[in-house]
Amino acid sequence: MFDLPLPIQPSPRPMGPVPNGPAVAPDPSLPFALTRMHRTPAALMSGTAAPVVVERFAILADAMQGAFELAEDNGSDAAPQLLAILDCDQRLVLAGAASHGAVAWCHPVANALEARAVVTEAVQLRAQAGRAIDWHEPELAQRLHHRADLLDARLVDPLWRAFAARALQIAA
Repeated sequence: MFDLPLPIQPSPRPMGPVPNGPAVAPDPSLPFALTRMHRTPAALMSGTAAPVVVERFAILADAMQGAFELAEDNGSDAAPQLLAILDCDQRLVLAGAASHGAVAWCHPVANALEARAVVTEAVQLRAQAGRAIDWHEPELAQRLHHRADLLDARLVDPLWRAFAARALQIAA
């Protein structure tokens, strides 16, 4: 089941659509979907802030490589972008922040106790962000929301926790 080749070689094929380019229908039969967050104010207000599928892959290693290629395409001056790899049942396999041509993967929680602590901390950060908005500190609120999102990125589905942790060890 573990099919991560070492070392990960750059893919010779072009990687999915560019972030603001035309949408290309990804192959729905492939099990791993590389997604990015759709967090525009309109999407947040309408409740449609679901992840946008950038491309689908047959194996996790290809999805991780696709994330690196997407990060490189973003450029070095772009704001960090949250990327997530989902399985065919929309379960979180791995997530991280892409910026400056690299992806900082979030290490998955180890167990339910750690997951509860992460959720509690993320809720507290979002509450602080709400207070920062009330205090007219939008930059602080944005940083707090980003930290909360990074904590949420650690909430890998229990089915994938050990697998994702091992994939990160091998990729390191």
